[in-house]
Amino acid sequence: MWDRLRSVWSVPDLRNKILYTLGILLVFRVLAHITVPLTPTEQQALNDLFSKNSTSNLSQVLGLLDVFSGGSLQTFSIVALSIYPYITATIVMQLLQPIIPALQNLAMQGESGRLRISQITRIITVPLAFLQAFSSAALFQSQKVLTNFSLIDPQYALQSWAIVMSLTAGVMILVWLGELITENGIGNGISLIIFGGILSRIPSFVNQGYLAATSSGNVANGIISIAVFLLIGLVTIVGIVYIYMGQRRVPVQYPTKRMVGRGMLVGSAQTTYIPMQVNSAGMIPLIFAQSMLLFPSVISQYLTTSPTQWLKDTATWVATYMAPTQWYYWAVYFLLVVLFTYFYAFVMWQQQNIPENLQKQGAFIPGYRPGEPTSRYLENILKRITLAGALFLGIVAVLPFVARVGANQLLGSASLLIVVGVVLDTVRQLEAQMVMRNYSGFLS
Repeated sequence: MWDRLRSVWSVPDLRNKILYTLGILLVFRVLAHITVPLTPTEQQALNDLFSKNSTSNLSQVLGLLDVFSGGSLQTFSIVALSIYPYITATIVMQLLQPIIPALQNLAMQGESGRLRISQITRIITVPLAFLQAFSSAALFQSQKVLTNFSLIDPQYALQSWAIVMSLTAGVMILVWLGELITENGIGNGISLIIFGGILSRIPSFVNQGYLAATSSGNVANGIISIAVFLLIGLVTIVGIVYIYMGQRRVPVQYPTKRMVGRGMLVGSAQTTYIPMQVNSAGMIPLIFAQSMLLFPSVISQYLTTSPTQWLKDTATWVATYMAPTQWYYWAVYFLLVVLFTYFYAFVMWQQQNIPENLQKQGAFIPGYRPGEPTSRYLENILKRITLAGALFLGIVAVLPFVARVGANQLLGSASLLIVVGVVLDTVRQLEAQMVMRNYSGFLS
């Protein structure tokens, strides 16, 4: 393994790509420590809001969002929103392509169409980032973290607009840094930005686990709790890798012709396969399901102080019964993950339009006629393998409720999927770079 690492480091341009990627990630972590100025009272309110001793629904929600921002939300830095407005815009564009013919035509125009869609996605990201920045600031105002926040009051409008615009600019800076990594570094830049944020939280997680395990005073029980947690985490990582790499290879034959002698064409068939992934949806279903569950919880925090009694009672009921500490919250989460996995997998399948492309190229699956029979056959396969992927994602999603040390839920399903997926994708890119240069891969 060390020989492989030395061989990677010995290639100058590959070494420069790795150093460039690490340098951009370092810039990202520096930005994460540039905070929005707060008074000592506001800073104390922010610390209390994210206190691990707090069991309120809002603290659970903010703690989950803080994990994905790499701790930037807890410090209220200028990159506190991370790049999730951009991810939301990307998902929206993917879902709109089958609906809007103009976007569908752009997707079929190759590289130029892809660049145009990327440009539209970045444009959509700006208003989404602004809305999320305003919502976060308004939420902090309701919790007394921001005491003088108002976009219309002349006395506080300038500083309030500065906060919102700084958070919005932070999102776009991270998108720019991610694209720089994609173009000049190794791996997918957007994924690596999230990956770096999650890894930066590992020391804090280790400290929380140690304090939670030893808080009862029984060291033996604490060691057992940590061992069980680590075992579940290891098994989960192995399962994620297995499902992430799992695929059903459907054989496909392409007709070819070759010249034999003088003007004689001999027909033959070239056999390849369609790799149908078991988990073709990735972590998108987890984001959808979390958004569906977190949205009512966040909205209820605004309405618990409403002067209308029935609205206040409804918001209190939602805040109580939609708390992440309840078992039925995780049961609903499991069902939503399974449903969204099927939904997103079939949306992506329809966008690829594989049966029609095979028919245009004259290719066929042995035993099935081109057109509708091939489409039904591939859709049946997709249903079966997606069932395994959906159930696995559902199980991984509810692991934070099962794998806990003390009262803290430390094992994040989406975090594990991101970390494992980014590592596998980066290793594959290193493998491709090494094969291209030395005819010998990074892993072989």
